[in-house]
Amino acid sequence: MPPHILVLGGTTEARELAASLVSRPGVRVTTSLAGRVSRPGTLDGDVRVGGFGGAEGLAAWLRDHRVDAVVDATHPFAAGITANAARAAAATGVPAVVLRRPGWSPGPGDRWQEAASLSDAATLLPPLGRRVFLTTGRLGLAAFAHLTELHFVVRSVEPPEPPVPPGAEVLLARGPFTVDGEAALLCEHRIDVLVTKDSGGAATAAKLTAARSLGLPVVVVRRPPLPEGVTAVPDVSAALSLLGLGSR
Repeated sequence: MPPHILVLGGTTEARELAASLVSRPGVRVTTSLAGRVSRPGTLDGDVRVGGFGGAEGLAAWLRDHRVDAVVDATHPFAAGITANAARAAAATGVPAVVLRRPGWSPGPGDRWQEAASLSDAATLLPPLGRRVFLTTGRLGLAAFAHLTELHFVVRSVEPPEPPVPPGAEVLLARGPFTVDGEAALLCEHRIDVLVTKDSGGAATAAKLTAARSLGLPVVVVRRPPLPEGVTAVPDVSAALSLLGLGSR
């Protein structure tokens, strides 16, 4: 049987990794998607959609489908999936690696405040301004729903799940975004403060540059920590090397 690699996907890096794996002779790749995005786009190799049923369900899937290695290339904030993958890999002895793009770092002129969670971010907002550009995704907006004195402009790829802040304006858009476009958006909506997760990557980083140019404060939600004992790599090339597939 050819080596079977399971990629836990949903990110640009997962898509790039699947394409690289498929291009290597004798390698079979399956990308698993949680199913939270209605139009995930085309992926190379086999694709499955939906959950596994926790760590135990994933462990059973690894055994049943004779998986030789797991690459967790999910979103940096998909902490539950990452924890389940680590437990399933440990239970089955299947080698596993976490592929995480580097996070963002503040530079000269940035006015960042870090928050440990969405709830912590909400507590920081009232002194920073009344009009908030919220770019933390479509989940977890309930953390801001009690801030009725603030006006929120919420941007996400898919419609956000309720509850959302009352009277929030919802913008549906998918990156990459440009600095000029982000600056124009911030000015058009008279934004006082930006809230974002530390997702990393270039596709949505333009808002940070735009906020810096306008002198706006930014509340950055820190990433959840990785489970103990997992091996993490920053890019597709490093993941391929760790899998022993770095050269062709």
